[in-house]
Amino acid sequence: MVHICLTGASGFVGRQVLKSLKARGHRVTVTLRPGRALPAGYGADGVIETPDLFAENADFWKEKLAGIDSLIHAAWYVEPGKYLDSPRNLDCVRGTLTLVEGAVAAGIRHVIGVGTCMEYRLPGDHLDVDHPLDAETLYAASKLSLFHLLRQYLGGTGTLFSWCRLFYLHGEGEYPARLVPYVRSGLEKGEVVKLSAGTQLRDFLDVAEAGRQIASVVETGQTGPINICSGQAITIRALVEGIADEYGRRDLLEFGTAAIHPKDPVAVVGVSNLVRLAD
Repeated sequence: MVHICLTGASGFVGRQVLKSLKARGHRVTVTLRPGRALPAGYGADGVIETPDLFAENADFWKEKLAGIDSLIHAAWYVEPGKYLDSPRNLDCVRGTLTLVEGAVAAGIRHVIGVGTCMEYRLPGDHLDVDHPLDAETLYAASKLSLFHLLRQYLGGTGTLFSWCRLFYLHGEGEYPARLVPYVRSGLEKGEVVKLSAGTQLRDFLDVAEAGRQIASVVETGQTGPINICSGQAITIRALVEGIADEYGRRDLLEFGTAAIHPKDPVAVVGVSNLVRLAD
């Protein structure tokens, strides 16, 4: 059993990491704002309360993380429609560096960060971890900069460092305006679902599987960049048609109504390098 501190445990990805860690028998301490609770059905062994984890100093984290083995940092500013170019990304970078500084001082042996496939130079239908990096939004640039900073800093401390790059996730707790819940909601209501041509190639993964993949890194000890992905290419159209087939309502799909954004990459598909646990 490993004692892990998990930030962002109430979020879309974090709650799935928490579920998987607990299923594996680990002890998990989470960070929460005062007065906040985990979603129903999710439990932790301990709580570190802070009104803003990105505003705490290194001494705070040194004290709170004492006796904990590993840190999984899944918290970030991700307000829909705003986070890609928000200056709050800079607060997250600064706060994360302070968090990790305190973690090292506390004796944390393994730091696992969460990045994004948008750190890669896009488009790409075969994005392995050696693919060139070139972020195009402040969010992605902040994640990429943090990856470089933490790799250099932790490399001199003896602390293990892993960086889990997320691809396109869907599933429980997803924001309603995102593609999959938008399609399901429309189909359930019997409404026409307006979509782009859907020709873009994507790498989709259920967030529950993403949570399992990230949690497994605690046990494998795999370091460096890790693609959290399916490794399978599928067009948006094929994904949506598969969902519509569950309802028997392909007739409600209206492709070509919405324009493809000029900056939307034609392909974002990963190559998995995750070390798998033995059965």
